[in-house]
Amino acid sequence: MQNGTRLAAVDLGSNSFRLEIGRIDHGQFHRTEYLKETVRQGNGLDDERNLTRDAMERGWDCLARFGERLASFKSGEVRAVATQTLREARNRDDFLVQASAVLGFPIDVISGREEARLIYQGVAHSLPQGNERRLVIDIGGRSTELILGQGFDPKLMESYRVGSIAWSTRYFPDNKFTPHAFQMAEIAAKAVLDEALNAYRRDAWDVAYGSAGTVGAVGDVLAAAGWPAGSVNREGLDWLLGKLISAQSADRLRLAGMKDDRRAVIGGGLSVLRAVFDLLQIDQMQLTTGGLRHGLLFDLMGRTEDQTDVRAKSVQRLVAKFGADPVHGLRVGKVANHLFSQLQASTLAPENLADERPNRKLNWAAQLHEIGSHISHSDYHKHGAYILDNADAMGFALSELHKLSLLVLGHRGKLRKLEVDFEDDLFVQQLLALRLAVILCHARRDPDLNGLELAREVENGKRFTLDCRAGWAQAYPQSAHLLREEVLAWQKTPWALTFTGC
Repeated sequence: MQNGTRLAAVDLGSNSFRLEIGRIDHGQFHRTEYLKETVRQGNGLDDERNLTRDAMERGWDCLARFGERLASFKSGEVRAVATQTLREARNRDDFLVQASAVLGFPIDVISGREEARLIYQGVAHSLPQGNERRLVIDIGGRSTELILGQGFDPKLMESYRVGSIAWSTRYFPDNKFTPHAFQMAEIAAKAVLDEALNAYRRDAWDVAYGSAGTVGAVGDVLAAAGWPAGSVNREGLDWLLGKLISAQSADRLRLAGMKDDRRAVIGGGLSVLRAVFDLLQIDQMQLTTGGLRHGLLFDLMGRTEDQTDVRAKSVQRLVAKFGADPVHGLRVGKVANHLFSQLQASTLAPENLADERPNRKLNWAAQLHEIGSHISHSDYHKHGAYILDNADAMGFALSELHKLSLLVLGHRGKLRKLEVDFEDDLFVQQLLALRLAVILCHARRDPDLNGLELAREVENGKRFTLDCRAGWAQAYPQSAHLLREEVLAWQKTPWALTFTGC
Protein backbone atom coordinates (compact mmCIF):
# COMPACT_ATOMS: atom_id res chain seq x y z
CA MET A 1 0.00 0.00 0.00
CA GLN A 2 1.11 3.57 -0.71
CA ASN A 3 2.41 5.82 2.02
CA GLY A 4 -0.38 7.89 3.53
CA THR A 5 -3.15 5.39 2.77
CA ARG A 6 -5.82 5.54 5.47
CA LEU A 7 -7.14 2.36 7.05
CA ALA A 8 -9.74 1.70 9.71
CA ALA A 9 -10.85 -1.37 11.65
CA VAL A 10 -14.15 -1.79 13.49
CA ASP A 11 -14.47 -4.54 16.11
CA LEU A 12 -18.00 -5.35 17.27
CA GLY A 13 -17.13 -7.24 20.45
CA SER A 14 -19.57 -8.66 22.96
CA ASN A 15 -18.58 -6.08 25.55
CA SER A 16 -17.28 -3.10 23.56
CA PHE A 17 -17.31 -1.74 20.03
CA ARG A 18 -13.95 -0.32 18.95
CA LEU A 19 -12.76 1.80 16.04
CA GLU A 20 -9.09 2.19 15.17
CA ILE A 21 -7.95 4.61 12.46
CA GLY A 22 -4.47 5.21 11.12
CA ARG A 23 -2.21 5.66 8.10
CA ILE A 24 0.37 3.56 6.33
CA ASP A 25 3.94 4.86 6.64
CA HIS A 26 6.63 2.83 4.82
CA GLY A 27 4.73 -0.40 5.21
CA GLN A 28 3.80 0.15 8.87
CA PHE A 29 0.45 1.14 10.37
CA HIS A 30 0.45 4.16 12.68
CA ARG A 31 -2.63 4.91 14.76
CA THR A 32 -4.12 8.38 14.50
CA GLU A 33 -7.41 7.82 16.35
CA TYR A 34 -9.02 5.24 18.62
CA LEU A 35 -12.63 5.14 19.80
CA LYS A 36 -14.20 2.68 22.21
CA GLU A 37 -17.74 2.43 23.50
CA THR A 38 -19.07 -0.05 26.04
CA VAL A 39 -22.12 -1.43 24.25
CA ARG A 40 -22.34 -4.69 26.20
CA GLN A 41 -24.34 -6.36 23.46
CA GLY A 42 -23.34 -9.73 24.87
CA ASN A 43 -25.87 -9.52 27.68
CA GLY A 44 -28.63 -8.63 25.22
CA LEU A 45 -29.33 -12.19 24.08
CA ASP A 46 -32.65 -13.54 25.33
CA ASP A 47 -33.46 -17.16 26.20
CA GLU A 48 -34.04 -17.96 22.53
CA ARG A 49 -30.69 -16.42 21.54
CA ASN A 50 -32.26 -13.39 19.90
CA LEU A 51 -30.82 -9.91 20.40
CA THR A 52 -33.25 -7.70 22.26
CA ARG A 53 -34.42 -4.48 20.67
CA ASP A 54 -32.55 -2.49 23.31
CA ALA A 55 -29.29 -4.34 22.57
CA MET A 56 -29.68 -3.73 18.85
CA GLU A 57 -30.39 -0.04 19.35
CA ARG A 58 -27.31 0.37 21.56
CA GLY A 59 -25.25 -1.14 18.76
CA TRP A 60 -26.87 0.98 16.02
CA ASP A 61 -26.35 4.18 17.99
CA CYS A 62 -22.66 3.43 18.48
CA LEU A 63 -22.11 2.45 14.85
CA ALA A 64 -23.85 5.60 13.66
CA ARG A 65 -21.26 7.62 15.58
CA PHE A 66 -18.46 5.49 14.11
CA GLY A 67 -20.02 5.89 10.66
CA GLU A 68 -19.90 9.67 10.89
CA ARG A 69 -16.18 9.45 11.54
CA LEU A 70 -15.69 7.07 8.59
CA ALA A 71 -17.81 9.00 6.10
CA SER A 72 -14.85 10.01 3.94
CA PHE A 73 -13.28 6.53 3.76
CA LYS A 74 -13.42 4.32 0.67
CA SER A 75 -14.68 0.73 0.69
CA GLY A 76 -11.24 -0.88 0.54
CA GLU A 77 -9.99 1.15 3.48
CA VAL A 78 -12.35 -0.16 6.17
CA ARG A 79 -12.96 -3.63 7.60
CA ALA A 80 -15.65 -4.27 10.20
CA VAL A 81 -16.20 -7.62 11.92
CA ALA A 82 -18.51 -9.02 14.57
CA THR A 83 -17.67 -11.87 16.93
CA GLN A 84 -19.33 -14.28 19.35
CA THR A 85 -22.55 -12.44 20.21
CA LEU A 86 -23.54 -12.13 16.57
CA ARG A 87 -22.29 -15.64 15.85
CA GLU A 88 -24.87 -16.80 18.38
CA ALA A 89 -27.72 -14.39 17.65
CA ARG A 90 -30.48 -16.03 15.64
CA ASN A 91 -31.75 -12.64 14.47
CA ARG A 92 -28.32 -11.27 13.58
CA ASP A 93 -29.39 -10.41 10.02
CA ASP A 94 -32.05 -8.07 11.44
CA PHE A 95 -29.31 -6.23 13.30
CA LEU A 96 -26.70 -6.34 10.53
CA VAL A 97 -28.83 -4.80 7.77
CA GLN A 98 -29.30 -1.56 9.68
CA ALA A 99 -25.88 -1.78 11.34
CA SER A 100 -24.11 -1.86 7.97
CA ALA A 101 -26.27 0.99 6.72
CA VAL A 102 -25.51 3.35 9.61
CA LEU A 103 -21.82 2.43 9.64
CA GLY A 104 -21.58 2.88 5.89
CA PHE A 105 -19.62 -0.35 5.37
CA PRO A 106 -20.45 -4.07 5.37
CA ILE A 107 -20.00 -5.94 8.63
CA ASP A 108 -18.61 -9.47 8.48
CA VAL A 109 -19.47 -12.05 11.13
CA ILE A 110 -16.33 -14.15 11.51
CA SER A 111 -15.90 -17.65 12.88
CA GLY A 112 -14.22 -18.31 16.22
CA ARG A 113 -11.08 -19.67 14.61
CA GLU A 114 -10.88 -16.74 12.23
CA GLU A 115 -11.18 -14.43 15.23
CA ALA A 116 -8.34 -16.35 16.88
CA ARG A 117 -6.18 -16.03 13.77
CA LEU A 118 -6.72 -12.28 13.59
CA ILE A 119 -5.99 -11.87 17.31
CA TYR A 120 -2.71 -13.73 16.87
CA GLN A 121 -1.75 -11.56 13.89
CA GLY A 122 -2.41 -8.43 15.94
CA VAL A 123 -0.37 -9.74 18.86
CA ALA A 124 2.50 -11.03 16.70
CA HIS A 125 2.93 -7.68 14.97
CA SER A 126 3.09 -5.89 18.33
CA LEU A 127 5.95 -8.07 19.65
CA PRO A 128 9.66 -8.25 18.79
CA GLN A 129 10.37 -11.00 16.32
CA GLY A 130 11.98 -14.17 17.62
CA ASN A 131 11.70 -17.94 17.68
CA GLU A 132 9.80 -18.25 20.95
CA ARG A 133 6.73 -20.45 20.93
CA ARG A 134 3.78 -18.32 21.97
CA LEU A 135 0.54 -19.05 23.73
CA VAL A 136 -1.87 -16.16 23.11
CA ILE A 137 -5.07 -15.83 25.14
CA ASP A 138 -7.94 -13.41 24.63
CA ILE A 139 -10.87 -13.53 27.08
CA GLY A 140 -13.74 -11.58 25.57
CA GLY A 141 -17.34 -11.07 26.59
CA ARG A 142 -18.75 -14.37 25.31
CA SER A 143 -15.75 -16.29 23.99
CA THR A 144 -12.15 -17.09 24.81
CA GLU A 145 -9.57 -17.62 22.09
CA LEU A 146 -6.44 -19.73 22.57
CA ILE A 147 -3.68 -19.71 19.95
CA LEU A 148 -0.31 -21.40 19.68
CA GLY A 149 2.09 -19.79 17.24
CA GLN A 150 5.63 -18.85 16.35
CA GLY A 151 6.63 -15.61 14.67
CA PHE A 152 3.74 -14.50 12.46
CA ASP A 153 2.54 -18.07 11.96
CA PRO A 154 -0.38 -19.32 14.07
CA LYS A 155 -0.09 -23.08 14.45
CA LEU A 156 -3.20 -23.97 16.44
CA MET A 157 -6.31 -21.83 16.95
CA GLU A 158 -9.50 -22.44 18.89
CA SER A 159 -12.40 -20.46 20.30
CA TYR A 160 -14.36 -21.51 23.39
CA ARG A 161 -17.78 -20.24 24.40
CA VAL A 162 -16.82 -18.84 27.76
CA GLY A 163 -16.30 -15.17 28.56
CA SER A 164 -16.62 -12.31 31.04
CA ILE A 165 -20.18 -11.25 30.20
CA ALA A 166 -21.56 -14.77 29.84
CA TRP A 167 -20.00 -15.94 33.12
CA SER A 168 -20.93 -12.77 35.02
CA THR A 169 -24.54 -13.10 33.91
CA ARG A 170 -24.69 -16.79 34.78
CA TYR A 171 -22.73 -16.99 38.04
CA PHE A 172 -22.92 -13.44 39.41
CA PRO A 173 -26.46 -12.47 38.32
CA ASP A 174 -26.97 -9.96 41.13
CA ASN A 175 -23.39 -8.65 40.97
CA LYS A 176 -22.74 -10.46 44.29
CA PHE A 177 -19.26 -11.85 44.93
CA THR A 178 -19.07 -14.96 47.16
CA PRO A 179 -16.49 -17.73 47.47
CA HIS A 180 -19.10 -20.25 46.35
CA ALA A 181 -20.01 -18.24 43.23
CA PHE A 182 -16.35 -18.03 42.20
CA GLN A 183 -15.84 -21.72 42.86
CA MET A 184 -18.78 -22.68 40.66
CA ALA A 185 -17.77 -20.22 37.93
CA GLU A 186 -14.21 -21.58 37.80
CA ILE A 187 -15.40 -25.19 37.72
CA ALA A 188 -17.78 -24.41 34.86
CA ALA A 189 -15.07 -22.57 32.92
CA LYS A 190 -12.68 -25.50 33.33
CA ALA A 191 -15.38 -27.86 32.06
CA VAL A 192 -15.63 -25.84 28.83
CA LEU A 193 -11.88 -25.37 28.46
CA ASP A 194 -10.91 -28.89 29.52
CA GLU A 195 -10.49 -30.11 25.94
CA ALA A 196 -7.67 -27.57 25.50
CA LEU A 197 -5.48 -29.48 27.95
CA ASN A 198 -3.86 -31.84 25.45
CA ALA A 199 -3.47 -29.38 22.58
CA TYR A 200 -2.16 -26.45 24.67
CA ARG A 201 -0.08 -28.45 27.14
CA ARG A 202 2.71 -26.72 29.05
CA ASP A 203 5.56 -28.12 26.94
CA ALA A 204 4.01 -26.72 23.72
CA TRP A 205 4.81 -23.05 24.44
CA ASP A 206 7.51 -20.85 25.95
CA VAL A 207 5.73 -17.58 26.78
CA ALA A 208 2.06 -16.83 27.48
CA TYR A 209 0.59 -13.55 26.25
CA GLY A 210 -2.74 -11.98 27.14
CA SER A 211 -4.58 -9.78 24.67
CA ALA A 212 -7.00 -6.95 25.53
CA GLY A 213 -10.32 -7.42 27.34
CA THR A 214 -10.24 -9.15 30.69
CA VAL A 215 -6.48 -9.69 30.78
CA GLY A 216 -5.80 -6.01 30.20
CA ALA A 217 -8.33 -4.93 32.84
CA VAL A 218 -6.82 -7.27 35.44
CA GLY A 219 -3.32 -6.10 34.54
CA ASP A 220 -4.31 -2.45 35.03
CA VAL A 221 -5.67 -3.15 38.52
CA LEU A 222 -2.63 -5.16 39.57
CA ALA A 223 -0.23 -2.50 38.29
CA ALA A 224 -2.13 0.23 40.17
CA ALA A 225 -1.80 -1.86 43.34
CA GLY A 226 1.97 -2.15 42.98
CA TRP A 227 2.35 -5.45 41.16
CA PRO A 228 4.86 -5.53 38.26
CA ALA A 229 3.44 -3.67 35.27
CA GLY A 230 2.96 -5.49 32.00
CA SER A 231 2.21 -8.93 33.40
CA VAL A 232 -0.24 -10.99 35.44
CA ASN A 233 0.76 -13.80 37.80
CA ARG A 234 -0.98 -16.34 40.03
CA GLU A 235 -0.33 -14.41 43.22
CA GLY A 236 -1.88 -11.30 41.71
CA LEU A 237 -5.00 -13.24 40.71
CA ASP A 238 -5.34 -14.61 44.24
CA TRP A 239 -4.99 -11.09 45.65
CA LEU A 240 -7.64 -9.72 43.28
CA LEU A 241 -10.03 -12.56 44.11
CA GLY A 242 -9.70 -11.66 47.77
CA LYS A 243 -10.49 -8.03 47.04
CA LEU A 244 -13.64 -8.95 45.11
CA ILE A 245 -14.88 -11.29 47.84
CA SER A 246 -14.18 -8.64 50.48
CA ALA A 247 -16.18 -6.09 48.51
CA GLN A 248 -19.07 -8.59 48.32
CA SER A 249 -20.58 -6.92 45.25
CA ALA A 250 -19.61 -5.13 42.06
CA ASP A 251 -21.45 -2.01 43.23
CA ARG A 252 -19.23 -1.72 46.31
CA LEU A 253 -16.00 -2.56 44.50
CA ARG A 254 -13.51 0.30 44.46
CA LEU A 255 -10.09 -0.50 43.07
CA ALA A 256 -7.53 1.84 41.57
CA GLY A 257 -7.00 1.09 37.89
CA MET A 258 -10.46 -0.43 37.34
CA LYS A 259 -12.73 1.44 34.96
CA ASP A 260 -16.39 1.82 35.86
CA ASP A 261 -17.60 -0.15 32.84
CA ARG A 262 -15.47 -3.15 33.83
CA ARG A 263 -16.86 -3.68 37.34
CA ALA A 264 -20.03 -5.40 36.17
CA VAL A 265 -18.11 -8.12 34.28
CA ILE A 266 -14.94 -8.48 36.35
CA GLY A 267 -16.29 -11.42 38.35
CA GLY A 268 -16.91 -13.56 35.29
CA GLY A 269 -13.69 -12.43 33.64
CA LEU A 270 -11.53 -13.19 36.68
CA SER A 271 -13.05 -16.64 37.13
CA VAL A 272 -12.32 -17.53 33.49
CA LEU A 273 -8.77 -16.17 33.72
CA ARG A 274 -8.08 -18.17 36.88
CA ALA A 275 -9.43 -21.29 35.19
CA VAL A 276 -7.09 -20.73 32.23
CA PHE A 277 -4.10 -20.26 34.55
CA ASP A 278 -4.89 -23.49 36.42
CA LEU A 279 -5.67 -25.66 33.40
CA LEU A 280 -2.71 -24.59 31.27
CA GLN A 281 -0.25 -24.36 34.18
CA ILE A 282 0.50 -20.67 33.61
CA ASP A 283 2.57 -18.95 36.26
CA GLN A 284 2.91 -15.59 34.52
CA MET A 285 1.24 -13.99 31.52
CA GLN A 286 2.71 -11.05 29.59
CA LEU A 287 0.35 -8.28 28.50
CA THR A 288 0.35 -7.14 24.89
CA THR A 289 -1.20 -4.17 23.12
CA GLY A 290 -2.04 -6.14 19.98
CA GLY A 291 -5.45 -7.65 19.41
CA LEU A 292 -8.27 -8.33 16.99
CA ARG A 293 -8.54 -4.89 15.44
CA HIS A 294 -4.78 -4.78 14.81
CA GLY A 295 -5.00 -8.15 13.11
CA LEU A 296 -7.79 -6.75 10.97
CA LEU A 297 -5.60 -3.85 9.88
CA PHE A 298 -2.64 -6.04 8.96
CA ASP A 299 -4.99 -8.40 7.13
CA LEU A 300 -6.46 -5.44 5.27
CA MET A 301 -2.98 -4.34 4.25
CA GLY A 302 -2.37 -7.79 2.76
CA ARG A 303 -5.59 -7.95 0.74
CA THR A 304 -4.33 -5.66 -2.01
CA GLU A 305 -2.42 -8.52 -3.64
CA ASP A 306 -3.60 -12.09 -4.12
CA GLN A 307 -0.13 -13.42 -3.27
CA THR A 308 -0.34 -11.97 0.25
CA ASP A 309 -4.06 -12.49 0.82
CA VAL A 310 -4.44 -15.29 3.34
CA ARG A 311 -7.75 -16.21 1.70
CA ALA A 312 -5.93 -17.31 -1.45
CA LYS A 313 -3.88 -19.73 0.64
CA SER A 314 -7.04 -21.04 2.29
CA VAL A 315 -8.52 -21.76 -1.14
CA GLN A 316 -5.38 -23.66 -2.12
CA ARG A 317 -5.57 -25.71 1.09
CA LEU A 318 -9.22 -26.62 0.49
CA VAL A 319 -8.47 -27.64 -3.10
CA ALA A 320 -5.64 -29.88 -1.91
CA LYS A 321 -7.54 -31.30 1.07
CA PHE A 322 -10.53 -32.39 -1.00
CA GLY A 323 -8.57 -33.58 -4.00
CA ALA A 324 -9.95 -31.16 -6.59
CA ASP A 325 -8.04 -30.79 -9.86
CA PRO A 326 -6.08 -27.52 -9.43
CA VAL A 327 -5.21 -27.25 -13.13
CA HIS A 328 -8.85 -27.51 -14.19
CA GLY A 329 -9.93 -25.09 -11.46
CA LEU A 330 -7.47 -22.47 -12.72
CA ARG A 331 -8.63 -23.12 -16.30
CA VAL A 332 -12.27 -22.54 -15.37
CA GLY A 333 -11.28 -19.46 -13.39
CA LYS A 334 -9.38 -17.98 -16.32
CA VAL A 335 -12.36 -18.42 -18.66
CA ALA A 336 -14.87 -17.21 -16.05
CA ASN A 337 -12.89 -14.04 -15.43
CA HIS A 338 -12.55 -13.46 -19.18
CA LEU A 339 -16.33 -13.62 -19.58
CA PHE A 340 -17.01 -11.63 -16.41
CA SER A 341 -14.65 -8.88 -17.55
CA GLN A 342 -16.58 -8.67 -20.85
CA LEU A 343 -19.79 -8.20 -18.88
CA GLN A 344 -18.24 -5.57 -16.66
CA ALA A 345 -16.88 -3.69 -19.66
CA SER A 346 -20.35 -3.57 -21.19
CA THR A 347 -22.00 -2.15 -18.05
CA LEU A 348 -19.45 -0.20 -15.98
CA ALA A 349 -17.76 3.11 -16.56
CA PRO A 350 -13.99 2.80 -17.20
CA GLU A 351 -13.09 4.31 -13.80
CA ASN A 352 -15.03 1.53 -12.03
CA LEU A 353 -13.24 -1.34 -13.78
CA ALA A 354 -10.13 -1.15 -11.57
CA ASP A 355 -11.73 -3.06 -8.68
CA GLU A 356 -10.36 -6.59 -9.00
CA ARG A 357 -12.07 -8.01 -5.90
CA PRO A 358 -15.08 -9.51 -7.75
CA ASN A 359 -12.74 -11.18 -10.25
CA ARG A 360 -10.62 -12.58 -7.45
CA LYS A 361 -13.62 -14.10 -5.67
CA LEU A 362 -14.94 -15.53 -8.93
CA ASN A 363 -11.57 -17.14 -9.51
CA TRP A 364 -11.69 -18.69 -6.02
CA ALA A 365 -15.16 -20.08 -6.73
CA ALA A 366 -13.82 -21.65 -9.92
CA GLN A 367 -10.91 -23.26 -8.09
CA LEU A 368 -13.32 -24.63 -5.47
CA HIS A 369 -16.18 -25.71 -7.73
CA GLU A 370 -15.18 -29.40 -7.70
CA ILE A 371 -14.20 -29.88 -4.06
CA GLY A 372 -17.37 -31.90 -3.46
CA SER A 373 -16.27 -34.53 -6.01
CA HIS A 374 -14.36 -36.26 -3.24
CA ILE A 375 -17.75 -37.16 -1.74
CA SER A 376 -20.04 -37.64 -4.74
CA HIS A 377 -19.63 -37.43 -8.52
CA SER A 378 -23.26 -36.70 -9.37
CA ASP A 379 -24.06 -34.20 -6.61
CA TYR A 380 -20.61 -32.76 -6.07
CA HIS A 381 -21.87 -29.18 -6.39
CA LYS A 382 -24.19 -29.71 -3.41
CA HIS A 383 -21.46 -31.26 -1.29
CA GLY A 384 -19.01 -28.53 -2.28
CA ALA A 385 -21.48 -25.88 -1.14
CA TYR A 386 -21.98 -27.71 2.17
CA ILE A 387 -18.22 -27.88 2.74
CA LEU A 388 -17.84 -24.14 2.21
CA ASP A 389 -20.78 -23.28 4.44
CA ASN A 390 -19.23 -25.30 7.26
CA ALA A 391 -15.50 -24.78 6.72
CA ASP A 392 -13.08 -22.89 8.94
CA ALA A 393 -11.17 -21.12 6.18
CA MET A 394 -8.64 -18.58 7.39
CA GLY A 395 -9.24 -15.05 6.20
CA PHE A 396 -12.86 -15.52 5.21
CA ALA A 397 -15.92 -14.08 6.89
CA LEU A 398 -18.93 -16.37 7.21
CA SER A 399 -20.82 -14.28 4.64
CA GLU A 400 -17.95 -14.57 2.14
CA LEU A 401 -17.88 -18.35 2.47
CA HIS A 402 -21.64 -18.48 2.03
CA LYS A 403 -21.44 -16.43 -1.18
CA LEU A 404 -18.75 -18.79 -2.49
CA SER A 405 -20.92 -21.75 -1.50
CA LEU A 406 -23.80 -20.31 -3.54
CA LEU A 407 -21.58 -19.93 -6.59
CA VAL A 408 -20.36 -23.51 -6.19
CA LEU A 409 -23.91 -24.80 -5.68
CA GLY A 410 -25.17 -22.85 -8.68
CA HIS A 411 -22.37 -23.55 -11.14
CA ARG A 412 -24.38 -26.39 -12.68
CA GLY A 413 -27.93 -27.71 -12.72
CA LYS A 414 -31.18 -25.88 -12.13
CA LEU A 415 -31.05 -22.30 -10.97
CA ARG A 416 -34.25 -22.33 -8.97
CA LYS A 417 -32.57 -24.43 -6.27
CA LEU A 418 -30.63 -21.32 -5.27
CA GLU A 419 -32.24 -19.40 -2.45
CA VAL A 420 -30.65 -16.14 -3.52
CA ASP A 421 -31.66 -12.64 -4.39
CA PHE A 422 -31.64 -12.56 -8.19
CA GLU A 423 -31.69 -8.77 -7.91
CA ASP A 424 -28.03 -8.87 -6.89
CA ASP A 425 -26.47 -7.82 -10.20
CA LEU A 426 -22.89 -8.62 -9.25
CA PHE A 427 -23.72 -12.11 -8.00
CA VAL A 428 -25.82 -12.90 -11.09
CA GLN A 429 -23.00 -11.83 -13.41
CA GLN A 430 -20.47 -13.90 -11.46
CA LEU A 431 -22.81 -16.90 -11.50
CA LEU A 432 -23.43 -16.63 -15.25
CA ALA A 433 -19.71 -16.29 -16.00
CA LEU A 434 -18.91 -19.33 -13.86
CA ARG A 435 -21.65 -21.50 -15.39
CA LEU A 436 -20.59 -20.60 -18.92
CA ALA A 437 -16.93 -21.24 -18.10
CA VAL A 438 -17.74 -24.72 -16.73
CA ILE A 439 -19.65 -25.48 -19.94
CA LEU A 440 -16.89 -24.21 -22.22
CA CYS A 441 -14.29 -26.19 -20.26
CA HIS A 442 -16.37 -29.39 -20.15
CA ALA A 443 -13.75 -31.31 -22.15
CA ARG A 444 -11.15 -30.33 -19.50
CA ARG A 445 -8.99 -28.47 -21.99
CA ASP A 446 -8.59 -24.82 -22.88
CA PRO A 447 -11.62 -23.78 -24.94
CA ASP A 448 -11.58 -21.75 -28.14
CA LEU A 449 -12.76 -18.31 -27.04
CA ASN A 450 -11.96 -16.57 -30.29
CA GLY A 451 -15.05 -14.61 -31.35
CA LEU A 452 -17.07 -15.39 -28.21
CA GLU A 453 -18.54 -12.18 -26.78
CA LEU A 454 -20.70 -11.97 -23.64
CA ALA A 455 -22.56 -8.73 -23.01
CA ARG A 456 -25.49 -7.29 -21.12
CA GLU A 457 -28.10 -5.48 -23.15
CA VAL A 458 -28.35 -1.77 -22.40
CA GLU A 459 -32.08 -1.38 -23.06
CA ASN A 460 -33.10 -4.57 -21.24
CA GLY A 461 -30.77 -4.75 -18.26
CA LYS A 462 -31.86 -8.26 -17.34
CA ARG A 463 -30.89 -9.83 -20.67
CA PHE A 464 -27.47 -11.24 -21.56
CA THR A 465 -26.29 -12.13 -25.04
CA LEU A 466 -23.55 -14.58 -25.98
CA ASP A 467 -22.38 -14.16 -29.57
CA CYS A 468 -19.99 -16.46 -31.38
CA ARG A 469 -18.21 -16.31 -34.72
CA ALA A 470 -19.53 -18.04 -37.79
CA GLY A 471 -18.80 -21.75 -37.76
CA TRP A 472 -18.03 -21.93 -34.01
CA ALA A 473 -21.14 -23.99 -33.16
CA GLN A 474 -20.38 -26.45 -35.99
CA ALA A 475 -16.78 -26.80 -34.80
CA TYR A 476 -17.86 -27.42 -31.19
CA PRO A 477 -21.31 -29.03 -31.33
CA GLN A 478 -21.28 -30.37 -27.76
CA SER A 479 -20.43 -26.97 -26.32
CA ALA A 480 -23.12 -25.37 -28.49
CA HIS A 481 -25.68 -27.91 -27.26
CA LEU A 482 -24.80 -27.22 -23.62
CA LEU A 483 -25.03 -23.48 -24.20
CA ARG A 484 -28.53 -23.85 -25.68
CA GLU A 485 -29.50 -25.83 -22.57
CA GLU A 486 -28.11 -22.98 -20.48
CA VAL A 487 -30.41 -20.55 -22.30
CA LEU A 488 -33.38 -22.64 -21.13
CA ALA A 489 -32.09 -22.70 -17.53
CA TRP A 490 -32.07 -18.89 -17.31
CA GLN A 491 -35.66 -18.67 -18.60
CA LYS A 492 -36.84 -19.77 -15.16
CA THR A 493 -35.25 -16.73 -13.50
CA PRO A 494 -35.90 -12.97 -13.77
CA TRP A 495 -32.94 -12.90 -16.18
CA ALA A 496 -32.59 -14.07 -19.77
CA LEU A 497 -29.71 -15.37 -21.89
CA THR A 498 -29.62 -15.55 -25.67
CA PHE A 499 -27.06 -17.49 -27.72
CA THR A 500 -26.72 -15.90 -31.15
CA GLY A 501 -24.47 -15.43 -34.16
CA CYS A 502 -23.86 -19.10 -34.80
